[in-house]
Amino acid sequence: MSLVKVWVRFATLAALCILAGGAYGQAWPDRPIKFIVAAPAGSSLDVLARTISDKLKDRLGQPVVVEDRPAAGGTAATDLVAKSAPDGYTMVISFNGPLAFGPHLYAKLPYDPQKDLAPVIITSSQPNVLVVNASLPIHSTKELIEYAKSNPGKLNYASVGNGSSSHLTMELLKATAGVDIVHVPFNGSPPAVTATIQGETQMMFAVMQPLQAQIQAGKLRAIAVTTLKRFALLPDLPTIAEAGYPGFEAIAWNGVLVAAATPRAIIQRLNAEINAIVKDPAVKSALNAQGFELVGGTPEDFARLISSESGKWAPVIVKTGAKID
Repeated sequence: MSLVKVWVRFATLAALCILAGGAYGQAWPDRPIKFIVAAPAGSSLDVLARTISDKLKDRLGQPVVVEDRPAAGGTAATDLVAKSAPDGYTMVISFNGPLAFGPHLYAKLPYDPQKDLAPVIITSSQPNVLVVNASLPIHSTKELIEYAKSNPGKLNYASVGNGSSSHLTMELLKATAGVDIVHVPFNGSPPAVTATIQGETQMMFAVMQPLQAQIQAGKLRAIAVTTLKRFALLPDLPTIAEAGYPGFEAIAWNGVLVAAATPRAIIQRLNAEINAIVKDPAVKSALNAQGFELVGGTPEDFARLISSESGKWAPVIVKTGAKID
């Protein structure tokens, strides 16, 4: 067969594949979509997923069924979708723990975040907020560090799970400030917040949404955020960098992903629809009020975020000595 004939056959097959992909995207979806949440019911991730799914069902014309699967610090849910059929009918909202920290924390993660999943869109990005039980005589990061140094090993901190941003942010602060505070992991933000209110743990890092009501009720005291500069949605809270730890930054982010081999047309459709949702003024206003900073963008933006955050936190994890198994 001549090179010309080979080239013509290749071009024809490529064109057919493109047309098939376009047709696939146009026919999709023709049945309900499962939206897996890598966190428990009532968590900030669950709130975000339900807000998106409520709007997405109308835009796609099919039910979008939210299913919370918080096991193993979000890695179980993320793995489930990585191994799902690549047809766009199963997607996950996951976060930096399973996507960027996991490969450096687990001896053997059952999936490769950058090979087995296809990023769709970044949904939100916000700082962790450092809170303490309101009964403690602590009103700043400096006072917390001094208090911890005076009580080595006697204080506990809650996290929303092993390998989460909530966990690693405190480990980074401990390593940076040279303090000994005991980690008590929970399965999501609701039980972690409850433990901190009740005094089982004395402090925690989390995004604002699960903390807001308890701060307003006077049960928790917010003392700092983890952005380099003050967070626009919480301008009165100082940064940890301001407390004498320049360069301290730990952002909590999340996004939607599907199985790696999902047709590009479906990924682009999901990206376009969710972009429209996170840019909707009513959605943005409602979620901003709960401390969410909505992001959006392209699948490539999300892929770059996962890669850069994985590279950034790998040496931090080594420095803190954090491990899951």
